[in-house]
Amino acid sequence: MSNKKIAQSKNSILLDVDGMKCGSCVQAVEKILNNHPGVNNASVNLVTKTAFIELNGLKSSLTDVIKTLSSKGFPSKERDYQTISNNIELEKHENQNLWNKWRQLIIATSLLILSGMGHLVEGQQISIPLIGSLPFHAALATFALLGPGRSILKAGIKSAIVFSPTMDTLVSLGVMSAYLASITALIWPKVGWPCFFNEPVMLLGFVLLGRFLEERARVNTGTALKELAKLQPDTANLILENNEIREIRIGALRPGEKIQLLAGDRIPVDGLVIKGNSAIDISSLTGESLPLEASPGVELPSGSLNLESTIILEVQKIGSETAIAKIISLVEEAQARKAPIQGLADKVAGIFCYGVTTLAFLTFLFWWKIGTKIWPRVLEVSNTGFMQSHHLHDHLINTTQTPLGLSFQLSIAVLVVACPCALGLATPTVITVASGEAAKRGWLFKGGDVIEMASKISQIVFDKTGTLTIGRPLIVGFWEHKDSQRNEMLRLAASIEQESRHPLAQAIIQEAHKKEIRLEKVNSSTTFAGKGLAGKINNVEGCIRVGTPEWIKSEGVNWNEIIEQNFMLSKRKSQSVVAVALESTLLGFFLIDDQLRKDALLSINKLRSRGFSLSLFSGDRDSAVLSLGKKLGFSSKQIEWQMLPSGKLNKLNALKKNGLVAMVGDGINDAPALASADLGVAIGTGTQIAQDSADLVLLGENLEALPNALQLSREAMLKIKQNLAWAFGYNLIALPIAAGLLLPSSGLLLSPPLAALLMALSSISVVFNALSLKST
Repeated sequence: MSNKKIAQSKNSILLDVDGMKCGSCVQAVEKILNNHPGVNNASVNLVTKTAFIELNGLKSSLTDVIKTLSSKGFPSKERDYQTISNNIELEKHENQNLWNKWRQLIIATSLLILSGMGHLVEGQQISIPLIGSLPFHAALATFALLGPGRSILKAGIKSAIVFSPTMDTLVSLGVMSAYLASITALIWPKVGWPCFFNEPVMLLGFVLLGRFLEERARVNTGTALKELAKLQPDTANLILENNEIREIRIGALRPGEKIQLLAGDRIPVDGLVIKGNSAIDISSLTGESLPLEASPGVELPSGSLNLESTIILEVQKIGSETAIAKIISLVEEAQARKAPIQGLADKVAGIFCYGVTTLAFLTFLFWWKIGTKIWPRVLEVSNTGFMQSHHLHDHLINTTQTPLGLSFQLSIAVLVVACPCALGLATPTVITVASGEAAKRGWLFKGGDVIEMASKISQIVFDKTGTLTIGRPLIVGFWEHKDSQRNEMLRLAASIEQESRHPLAQAIIQEAHKKEIRLEKVNSSTTFAGKGLAGKINNVEGCIRVGTPEWIKSEGVNWNEIIEQNFMLSKRKSQSVVAVALESTLLGFFLIDDQLRKDALLSINKLRSRGFSLSLFSGDRDSAVLSLGKKLGFSSKQIEWQMLPSGKLNKLNALKKNGLVAMVGDGINDAPALASADLGVAIGTGTQIAQDSADLVLLGENLEALPNALQLSREAMLKIKQNLAWAFGYNLIALPIAAGLLLPSSGLLLSPPLAALLMALSSISVVFNALSLKST
């Protein structure tokens, strides 16, 4: 597999493609697209019926691509992301397709029942006038072809005309061969051919049963994506200039407008809280179980749920720019991008129809001219043997089978039992289910190729800050002078730091808020770059200094041996030490450090237990990195510190000699390594550029998602291999039996109707095996 990432650009388009029924259709659509001068690359998914294409020119050439596909029997249109409601429309379209297949199945089943009754009448089991005669069966077969079978015949003939045979072509050949031979025998009895009028009825009945069950199962593979689409409501409460509240469609909202969200409301757009406080459930997007505390200044993603109280939101992003729309778009594109393992199946499916047609023709010639002469007994065995369906009435097929009749039967069975559908569905069903289920848990794989790569990874490299740690400094300890009080020291420091945006200042202010300490107004302050802050606040006499111990000491603050000892001790315990002084008196130190993610150790241990080789790369100083590495069980050989982006990239490329490598990071400086790694993994709380450079994005702050996502990829690949083994194995066994391999030795004959049923079951089994991934 190439390590090159498929470019995500304005020329990358997702198409909805109609008319695809099997793996041969997929190969035909890909061939049409890849041969088009306006297309650089194309990847087609049979399950979602989509094509992900990269145009090599302007988007204007898309019209010509769609026109070309439609003219070849595959009507197409561009996927529209303007509103999530389009996904609801797509679901309605799927339901309508399912209803149409159900209606066809009901008609076909009714015809099948009438055909069965005709058998019983002919066998004198029951007595019903008009039923059982040859014209009656001819009428049933004709109605079956013109009614429920018309769409299959139409698609099959059209595909044959443009030299892109599909499963419909094989079924059409089988059905039409039986029907035309029977019509010939009915009109000119002297030819001595058998009649197969019940074959078209039974074949179409079983084929349509398989198509209905397959479509129903296929619809279930996309339930995760539909659940995501339903997270965005259709309407929002817009606040007008006169504070009047009016309910409008979300498509009418514009950035800058204000909306009201009541407790229990879904958030319709990405927005900024400007009034109110509440708890927000974001588990549907990130998998995080704990709610997000919303207050003025906090950004909220669309699709999350307001749990507690009313808040006012300022609209920031709408339509296709919202978080939920981007997730859905990403998952749909991922489902359209196939895994490399699918390539073999698609190539086989592409030439499958030609091979099966040839085998059917050779089967017909062999048994007509050679087989029945070598083994004449098969003519008697084939009429009454196992899996034979015609022995109930003599005039539908002669009492003694003729060589021509047997040849017709076996060649039709070969055409019908062949199943490129199972081959075509083997991989995309699993990819669709896996990527959808992953998205529900907040893991975004950017393609089937990514899922396959993730299953092969043997080495994982972690960035430190923001990946193994939460990425923001917090107060982890204190040391206060014997004559000072901790809360008073915190009140003075947080008050003077109110106007600072430095991360260490924010850590002090956050600690004061947590302890509910009231801050004083700043009268004056001066910032000393790289050193600290000095100033005065209300109700306190004297100058307050907050900054590095070295700077505080240089400002003439009293500093004795005991203070020095505690300073050195604090330095060993934390990444940063901030001193606080009032006039010439040192009040104490704040010990500030980035915190280890709560599930980091559990996640690292899980990965080690599963045989992954782990490394830690960081741009931080040696003491901080070594301290963290020790907590997580890394050896000194597995740790690198004070690394520049280029250094990370070089070291990562060196590791590739030992196997496939995943890089896990969150910052801008991680982007080159993420893009170069065999698998780039970005933590969802990180920067946008890191997420864009990665193959797998883990939304939220749960690091345990990494081993779980890698495990899902391995289970998905196991399912794909099971499906391919079944699809190839089924055809390797079924085709020789259908061609009569076991007829001379054991009298085993596969009748065309039973062949149709087995063909349907092979496709259904592949889909249901993929759906079992949901329960893992």
